Amino acid sequence: MKLADRHLAELATGGGSDEALDQLERGERTRRLLLLGALHDRTDAPVTPLGSPDAAWQALHAAYRQDAGQVERLLLSPAVGSWVGHLLRRLHGTADGPELWTEWGHLHRLAVSAALLAGTDAHLPVPVTDGRLPLPGLGLLRLPGQWTGHRPALATVHAGELAVGSGPEQVSLHPVHEPESAVWSPLRTVAPGVPLEDLDPYRDLDGPVPPARLDPAEFAAWRRVFADAAEVLGARTAPGPGRLDPGRIRSVIPWGRVGVLPPPEPTVRRSATTGDAYGAMVITRPAGGVMLAETLVHEFQHSKLAALLHLFPLLDDDRAERYYAPWRADPRHLTGLLHGAYAFIGVTGFWRDRMTDGSVAPGTAAYYFALRRLQTRLVVRTLATSDRLTAPGRRLVAGLAETLDGWLRESVPDDALRRARTAAHLHRTEWRLRNLRPARSSSRPTAAFWPDIRTHAFAVRPGVPHTADEFLAADDPAAATTRYARLDPVDPHVRAGRLVAYATLHPGRTARRILARPESARLPGSATSR
Repeated sequence: MKLADRHLAELATGGGSDEALDQLERGERTRRLLLLGALHDRTDAPVTPLGSPDAAWQALHAAYRQDAGQVERLLLSPAVGSWVGHLLRRLHGTADGPELWTEWGHLHRLAVSAALLAGTDAHLPVPVTDGRLPLPGLGLLRLPGQWTGHRPALATVHAGELAVGSGPEQVSLHPVHEPESAVWSPLRTVAPGVPLEDLDPYRDLDGPVPPARLDPAEFAAWRRVFADAAEVLGARTAPGPGRLDPGRIRSVIPWGRVGVLPPPEPTVRRSATTGDAYGAMVITRPAGGVMLAETLVHEFQHSKLAALLHLFPLLDDDRAERYYAPWRADPRHLTGLLHGAYAFIGVTGFWRDRMTDGSVAPGTAAYYFALRRLQTRLVVRTLATSDRLTAPGRRLVAGLAETLDGWLRESVPDDALRRARTAAHLHRTEWRLRNLRPARSSSRPTAAFWPDIRTHAFAVRPGVPHTADEFLAADDPAAATTRYARLDPVDPHVRAGRLVAYATLHPGRTARRILARPESARLPGSATSR
């Protein structure tokens, strides 16, 4: 599929019109059907307790002929993409998982779901795991009796009714319209057309995972926070970086959240996507709608870029993890850097809109806008100097640079801009202290995960500062320096604060040299160097 030049130009701004997004979705449809075709054409399907997969393919084809729209929506759902991608990797020897026949057998479950949605008949063996039968796009069936491990069971579909098992353990129901019960859990939505997927084994980023049904209170909390996020996003309708129609999201997968756990702190933000599942995102529920809206924008940007990478190569990546990403604790490879830049140009645009829509305090929005535009422009500059970009990759990076350069000319309140610059210097300084070895030194960097607590702590100017970081955020680097001096000078977090405070107090060539190469810097009057 060819992407029109005007659509690539729109996407290169970091945004994209409805027409451009429709083109990406059509490309993903083509890719999904090609991958399913590659699976269909495999001649090395293992001998399984379910027999040949031919019967499952025939049932899928029959359902498609009856109702192409319903079956295509099922086949294009994110979890089906994760399943087919994972299974093909297993068959190529680059992934592992449970008994292979159960992974192949997910095709049989898919065919049963297709028959139920299309109103056709089917008679297929299906894999059951510990008494659970997931039906893609519909829900999860729990069979009575003593079921352990992976076992086959017979599934019969007729006139919208599903019968599974035999004898006293047989269960019959109408999954498309069946309410919640002890044996049946239907797929639920956080908004019309947006599933909250907590049941499908292939909802995660790669291999199968067990169901993790949210209890009613947690599900209700998800619906509330998603509605709040949709309201925030709906405040802007014109296309542009950071703007998202929530109806474009294909599924939301709760990450590690069940009702028995306390609500996460407002700054807990964990989320991820996979290129196999366009429009899906795994998310730890944030405390409020604004944070969820930012996360939805962030993750949808990853889906957009993954779809672009499926259409044509944007770079020739040697996969060496050596690049600084201002939103990561670890060095990144070039593809990861590009993904980060594309995600955070959306985040930058999101906060730019929040400066005027009243959803958050203007000073907080201004801080995040100023911070993310500085950080993202730094990464785009790194990308632009790489000789590994293809011609489309250079067009994309040039478009991102043009957007960011325009935003850098926009006015931001001085206090928010100062805190943003300080936070940006602190993160880069600490990253280099932890990840790079100083010149002419035999000491080893302390590379490991480290929490980025300053990025969000600097979002609001402290009223009454107490800690060294708080004094630095309050624009009192002298008091900050005094307090940093009382702390462990070898701790990279402390040393980063000392170096940035010194550079703030003594602007000029020395300060620029310290911030450029903090891992080799020696503070005047200090015996500690790294």
